[in-house]
Amino acid sequence: MSPKKHTKKRRPGNSGDRFVTGVLDVSRAGMGFIITPDAPEDILVRPADFNTALHGDTVRALLNDDHKKRGRQQGAIVEVLKRKQLEFPGKLQLSANFAFFIADTDKAMPDIFVPIDKTMNATENDTVVVRITEWQKNKKPVGEVIQIMDASDESDLAMKQILMENGFSLAFGDEALEEAARIPELISREEIGRRKDLRDVFTITIDPVDAKDFDDALSFRILDNGDYEVGVHIADVSHYVEPGTELDKEAYQRATSVYLPDRVLPMLPERISNELCSLRPNEDKLTFSAIFQISPKYKIKKHWLGKTVIHSNHRFSYEEAQEIIEQEEGLYKDEILALNKLSQHFRKLRFSKGAINFSSQEVRFKLDEKGRPVGIMIKESKESHQLIEELMLLANRTVAEYVSGIRVDKKEIPFPYRVHDTPDEVKLQPFIAFARKYGHDFDLSSPDRIASSFNQMLHDAQGKPEQHVLEQLGIRTMAKAVYTTENIGHYGLGFSHYCHFTSPIRRYPDVLVHRILFDCLNGRVVPDKKMEQKSKHCSERERAAMESERAANKYKQVEYMRNFLGEEFEGVISGVASFGFWVETTEHKCEGLVSAVSLAEFDDFVHVEGDYSLVGRRSGKKFRMGDKVTIKVIAGNLAKRQLDYEWVVASGMTEEKQTSSVSARQLKHKKNKKKKK
Repeated sequence: MSPKKHTKKRRPGNSGDRFVTGVLDVSRAGMGFIITPDAPEDILVRPADFNTALHGDTVRALLNDDHKKRGRQQGAIVEVLKRKQLEFPGKLQLSANFAFFIADTDKAMPDIFVPIDKTMNATENDTVVVRITEWQKNKKPVGEVIQIMDASDESDLAMKQILMENGFSLAFGDEALEEAARIPELISREEIGRRKDLRDVFTITIDPVDAKDFDDALSFRILDNGDYEVGVHIADVSHYVEPGTELDKEAYQRATSVYLPDRVLPMLPERISNELCSLRPNEDKLTFSAIFQISPKYKIKKHWLGKTVIHSNHRFSYEEAQEIIEQEEGLYKDEILALNKLSQHFRKLRFSKGAINFSSQEVRFKLDEKGRPVGIMIKESKESHQLIEELMLLANRTVAEYVSGIRVDKKEIPFPYRVHDTPDEVKLQPFIAFARKYGHDFDLSSPDRIASSFNQMLHDAQGKPEQHVLEQLGIRTMAKAVYTTENIGHYGLGFSHYCHFTSPIRRYPDVLVHRILFDCLNGRVVPDKKMEQKSKHCSERERAAMESERAANKYKQVEYMRNFLGEEFEGVISGVASFGFWVETTEHKCEGLVSAVSLAEFDDFVHVEGDYSLVGRRSGKKFRMGDKVTIKVIAGNLAKRQLDYEWVVASGMTEEKQTSSVSARQLKHKKNKKKKK
């Protein structure tokens, strides 16, 4: 049950009232500020005017022009439009007939009243998770205990808190779980009769070794005319999750699965994601498919889209498939090698047509049985990954192209395209100037020329010291991909039409795409006027998931590097700011901050923004992004998820420069002492 929203009633004649919409940011002191594009500065909101709003909520506020403090615009919240967070960790305080919950947060918020029958039999001072169920104006919020936590497991608490802070519910509601449990496992003959039956066609899955939700499979066979038939088969989640059900409502609210270092918070209950929909080997499964007929010279002659039933012959891990590709030996080697040749051809073709070839590297933690990090693993994109990636891209693009051509009343169908805008030339300029110092030039005459310049730079920098920093900075200059009904194409992939069709178990936009595609194929499309709103929601949830993943990785980095306090490591400067620079260790890929304060004993350093560097006023010593340095691990704060490093003087400054810097500092100190006397 969601907390009630409250709208301040407007009195007649208030036509001059001014309203703004924005996100409430609550300071530690308890004051609120609405961050909004509707006003030139943040709007001050006093706690008495929060009207049940909490930190991070999207709100509507009435501006108050009569009361301003030091020129700052003030306002009062009249409506909570969207809650960021409904679940909170904290302590339970019990009395005879009721309980109060005190949230563990540095943001001011009221205690939550918990009826005694909603405590899950928790005891005094238990660490619990409480969900707000009701909140009427001028009253305490009401909630229920949904989980009792193990207070001794600090890491588990931290991971769950990260998820809750970003608005993700830790558990599914009883109604959604009951709906999932009621779905029959057996596929009826009638349902099979409505689909293309591909159970006799060779089919495999290739996934991470620890995956359980196999949402895509590939089929392959050679036709009588010598052409290849390649099928991309995707779990038919939309068959099981129908619009308007509790399952659908909860999946929409999450909009994505969240992948943390030690756990997955799924978008759908495991009954759906790991059992009914997972394309497990040697089981009949319902799928939505894109099937391609391809000539031996890799020309796509035609395609078919529709619902199918498949039977996977084997489940491969990426490592197993890669071994077959490299050694050209193993189970089903002919089929895997043929699929790989196809994918590599499509990959080269895609880059030749303007896609940008940023390399991908995934850093993962090795964890012990309690989820504590004990090592680092670096996974790079290999041909087995690219095999899956290219065929998924082909299916996604084909579906988007098909739907874009459908018209209802001569109008395009509202559809959640996955788009990526062209680069902002103003944001590009500092990066281009930086790349030029390494001998890389950019042609800005057109978006295609910019993409070509990026690819040339990435090719030329391959294996050089500056490769990593140029890749990282290049990615940061790019726009972020989002979901929207406005199809502007996908710049990074070089596609004019693109959507997400291939991962409906873990992404809600894919479920929307499946539903629209099915209606298009059956000629019964009813345009959804709320599709843009749904697309925006999915983009917001995707960003929240990414924030969760970043925060969780940072926590694990701190947890791991605290084992090495006082030790020295080589690293690369990964970011620069006026207050210091960040270093990513070469060995562990763990990032920490070298504070400008700790550098003050050597020199007074100035931030040169366009050069991504800090430069010493006297010594001329420069710390620039991409430079190799030696650091010492000096502190790790788990609560703040922060690592502190100290720069270790190696060969960066000569003894003469060090002495002159220290002497200058000592002389300045003596002068200050004389002034005080």
